[in-house]
Amino acid sequence: MAEPTEKRLVSETGVAARVAQIVEGPIEGLGFRLVRVKISNTNGCTVQIMAERPDGTMGVDECETVSRAISPILDLEDPVGGAYYLEISSPGIDRPLVRVSDFERWAGYEAKVELAVPMDGRKRFRGILGVPSADGATVPIDLPDVKPGLPSRIDLPLRDLGEAHLVLTDDLIRESLRRGSAPPQDGEDVDEEAGEAPEDEVPQVRFIPQPKRPKPKMDKKSDKKSDKPVKAKKPKPGGGIVTKAARLKNRDTLH
Repeated sequence: MAEPTEKRLVSETGVAARVAQIVEGPIEGLGFRLVRVKISNTNGCTVQIMAERPDGTMGVDECETVSRAISPILDLEDPVGGAYYLEISSPGIDRPLVRVSDFERWAGYEAKVELAVPMDGRKRFRGILGVPSADGATVPIDLPDVKPGLPSRIDLPLRDLGEAHLVLTDDLIRESLRRGSAPPQDGEDVDEEAGEAPEDEVPQVRFIPQPKRPKPKMDKKSDKKSDKPVKAKKPKPGGGIVTKAARLKNRDTLH
């Protein structure tokens, strides 16, 4: 089983990178692993954080646990700088592959891989994954329908990985359900000819609390001290502290 502290092969940029830097440590402290941070324009602005246990499982209660832990931290650090929805989710069936252990766990299944640096003039590959090398430097992929004279299996350098995810197929759905890494789906709509379903219909476990609001800005004018002297307020008639002598006087007991 992979350790929670296994480093990812990919990293985010911009605001997503700042969010990842803030939440990765607390998520690992709970026994989970950060998979990916993605910022989208859904509902105005949505911060999606994918997380999982080291064995690849993630339930609704666990998503809620992560949300409760990192929400106050994000409120304090305020990396987004505006209102947003915080979404904690499992990686889903056609999950991103971000660690060497992900490629090991899903060897034998179809994936799409994009390199950050072209290899022989090519960046995008789609085929059946093999087992990564012992040092985790490369992963073999079997390419279908290659041109004559070209190798059908090539080794992709994982140090140059830009993005990778599994391709949704019948075999992958059955195996994901068997392993418990995806919620059961009745009547899964899979295209038998293409062997995959639309990506936006891939089931995921999600927990979305109330939208996060931006911090109220403090009015600088209210912080300035006035140079004008403050007049003491006159006590209201009958107000203030009533002494024993005053009470006795009111009762005509003093002469």
